[in-house]
Amino acid sequence: MRHIHLIGIGGTGLSAIARVLIERGFHVSGSDLVASPLFKAITTAGAKTFLGHRAEQITGADIVIRSSAIPESNPEVQAAREQGIPVLKRADFLSELTQGKDTLAVAGTHGKTTTTSMLIWMLEKLDINPSFISGAVIKQLGCNARAGSGPYFVIEADEYDSMFLGLSPKIAVITNVEHDHPDCFPTETTYFNAFKAFLQRIRDDGLALICKDDPHARELMENMADSGMQLLSYGTGSDSTYQIGKIELSDGTPCFTLNFTDKNGSQETLGQVQLNIPGYHNILNATAALAVIHQLDLPMDSAVQALGNFMGTNRRFEILGTAQGITMIDDYGHHPTEISATLDAAHSRFPKERIWAIWQPHTYSRTQTLEEGYIRALSAADKVVVLKIYAAREADTGYSAETIAHALPEDKAHYIPDFPTATRFLLENLQAGDVAIIFSAGDAVAISKQVFDSLRKRHDQNGSSR
Repeated sequence: MRHIHLIGIGGTGLSAIARVLIERGFHVSGSDLVASPLFKAITTAGAKTFLGHRAEQITGADIVIRSSAIPESNPEVQAAREQGIPVLKRADFLSELTQGKDTLAVAGTHGKTTTTSMLIWMLEKLDINPSFISGAVIKQLGCNARAGSGPYFVIEADEYDSMFLGLSPKIAVITNVEHDHPDCFPTETTYFNAFKAFLQRIRDDGLALICKDDPHARELMENMADSGMQLLSYGTGSDSTYQIGKIELSDGTPCFTLNFTDKNGSQETLGQVQLNIPGYHNILNATAALAVIHQLDLPMDSAVQALGNFMGTNRRFEILGTAQGITMIDDYGHHPTEISATLDAAHSRFPKERIWAIWQPHTYSRTQTLEEGYIRALSAADKVVVLKIYAAREADTGYSAETIAHALPEDKAHYIPDFPTATRFLLENLQAGDVAIIFSAGDAVAISKQVFDSLRKRHDQNGSSR
């Protein structure tokens, strides 16, 4: 039994890899700086975990895998180098992890976690038992990864640090392409070319499913037209292989018809799809996932039925509950387009309520590069609270998101950098009928928990709630 040590094991990506390895019988150890929920979960699952990074913790390891956030100077990395133990990033290890399976990879700037999770859920309900890695815990499965016995490995193909270039997919989905991660991809061209390189890694007998509603994804498809690769499309246009039609809203959640046009021009209706999660963007996500199911020649009726019961993932429009008439929602959105889509979904689901956006910017480089986009996106909220930038892997550059707060109307936006003050402000200003969305890819979920717990205590003390 091989021993694999993961530095940064409490993160979304490495905790998922660790879970698959444990279920396959590997001896897994790992370290991280914080005992996050995923760190605790992987410890419970059987990993030997350590808080803090120390050289002696890699003792006995055959391979060391490090998170993209772990620098070369890390003592465990240095110890592994000195001992001749291979030190890999995720991209270096994925070919071994997915070996022997047909890889179904979902890539894109936005929507890949939900699309991946939809696909996993349908395959589970169809008794396919896939191996999988998703970027968030799937609510109804209670995990973000599993080592299944079926023929497929479904994986969220993350572009950060070019992770997805370690995959060789049977089917690859591109949900959209919009410049992100400027710390890795300083220009739009370098970002676009990374997705092009990802498509070039599709197996010779494989295919790509690309969203034609997204201009840059469409451009990517046109760019690859002479590659000899099988390129299929999805979207609302009649020129898409998988076409969305007859969109309706029922209590804020969408219903639509899915049609398929084959290479001979013959069209058939694959089903009437009713989703349980809100937002136009989730129509596109659902279409991509269903298109994969169709390409695998699996029962569409059962898949559509399963998708209608999909409850989503943690931190993707996750409704924590309502207390004192105030609805609290956690969302992972950290790019302007994601924030816009979530706010649109919120206005659709709660058309008469006042929508609050409590936003924790993620990384200095992204916040500064996309500043104008954030101003436009946050303008769609009725009230805005901007928190201090979550540095993640970056050093403080001196740039402040206060610039963005000040660009919004004075009666709409407030810059409140610290959590305790922001929590007090929300408890003093939220009113019955308000919907508060905490946008955070960092640690601001602590605010939603503190606010919601306080609201529930008020409810218990008052003995009444709307």
